[in-house]
Amino acid sequence: MTISMYQASVPPLVRSLNNLAAILEKGAAHAEAKKIDPSVLIGSRLYPDMFPLVKQVQIASDIARRGAARLAESEAPNIEDNETTFPELIARLQKTTSYLETLTPNLIDGTEEKSISLPVGKDTMTFEGMPFLLYFVLPNVYFHVTTAYDILRHCGVELGKMDFLGKPES
Repeated sequence: MTISMYQASVPPLVRSLNNLAAILEKGAAHAEAKKIDPSVLIGSRLYPDMFPLVKQVQIASDIARRGAARLAESEAPNIEDNETTFPELIARLQKTTSYLETLTPNLIDGTEEKSISLPVGKDTMTFEGMPFLLYFVLPNVYFHVTTAYDILRHCGVELGKMDFLGKPES
């Protein structure tokens, strides 16, 4: 049995972003329970030269949305980076997963060797579809979801590995 490009992209991206939304819900509940201004957690970072929680969530959303769109030869909806609350960040993730769920296997399957050009500053990175997904999109999303998890865990939010992994599929 083989795994398709669709199976390797959309379901894992949706799952990761849904898990991140649940992690953010725990962050919001923690802030409320401990009487912490939520903006403190949203602005927290692991190290001074790293992005804060808000930016980690925005980047995870952007990479997932734009990466899948490039595979599908679709235009990803633009989402402004203006979130300042947990509910706004969760809504951003929900918008992203709603978009991802519009992408069908027939749009993504067969893109393993598709040429994808990605502007990065003054340069352009060029990938084939499968390496783009496996070595750029998925690792980037996982990195930013993990970093968001780590920021909230570092701030005292009670999180465990299952929060990152999510509930097992039935």
